[in-house]
Amino acid sequence: MSEPPSKPCRIILLGMMGSGKSTVGSLLAKRTGWPFHDNDALLQELFDATPRQILATGDETSLLAAEVAALRAGLQRPAPSVVAAAGGTIVDAAAREAMTESGVRIWLRITPETILQRSSGGEHRPWPDADRAAWIARAVAHRHDLYASMADLTLDADDSTPSDLADRILAHARATGACAPMMD
Repeated sequence: MSEPPSKPCRIILLGMMGSGKSTVGSLLAKRTGWPFHDNDALLQELFDATPRQILATGDETSLLAAEVAALRAGLQRPAPSVVAAAGGTIVDAAAREAMTESGVRIWLRITPETILQRSSGGEHRPWPDADRAAWIARAVAHRHDLYASMADLTLDADDSTPSDLADRILAHARATGACAPMMD
């Protein structure tokens, strides 16, 4: 008799804003039939506000607390599922521990230049419109090693299509003990 998987079958997408978590997460949900829980949608559901609105009425600490609460809500939903974590949740030690216990973590890694290009014009994006490039460079420098330490799989998402990323994630999930039985 085989041992039960140590983690639930949950694909957790990590990465900076603009890395494609929402697009790839939606595609994974469509392909698997599993529910998709996007951190921004969960935040809206819990707080009736976008990340930008929360930041405008509070500070970065308030936004991080709200994003972590939304992430926890997503991780508490039944598995199998796909969860997209807000980029900043990686800096919270308790959030990292919760993600470690809750599923397979996939880092959609992109360069600061790609983040800048993809995040421009996002009305819900919380971070500064002025000197956005400097903020992105600082955030990437601060978060890079945290993402790297958390990832079960790292995918360079700069030039990959969402479909290609989804294919690679599903292949990885099939190979893991937690998700293999759910994917047959």
